Amino acid sequence: MMMLNKMILTLPLFLLMASCSAPGKISEKWYQQRWCEQKGGQVEVRLKDKTRCDCLIEEYAIEVDFAHKWAEAVGQSLHYAKMTGKKAGILLIVEGHKDTKHFARLSNVIDFHNLPITVWTTKQSELD
Repeated sequence: MMMLNKMILTLPLFLLMASCSAPGKISEKWYQQRWCEQKGGQVEVRLKDKTRCDCLIEEYAIEVDFAHKWAEAVGQSLHYAKMTGKKAGILLIVEGHKDTKHFARLSNVIDFHNLPITVWTTKQSELD
């Protein structure tokens, strides 16, 4: 029983240490803040309907998302554009070669439906 108690007490400490030393994935917010600030924009702007636009720059209301979330980004960018009176934009975070298929899907949907959305891509090395 005493051995079990020691294991229960040390397990959380072990898990905490392991999580601190493991390389973490960079968050969407990190990309959002860095890219938007480089463009002189405002980050996380609260809109009248209480949604938050990821980045507002002079001409664009921009949704920032990882490439695999491209479909969500379409709707959100169009909504932000409607709410702000600005053009719709998407900043797609491309982390590797696997993300090219997501970028292609996004581009094809925008072209097929003639959507008024401008797309930028970024990766970590561009923002470090």
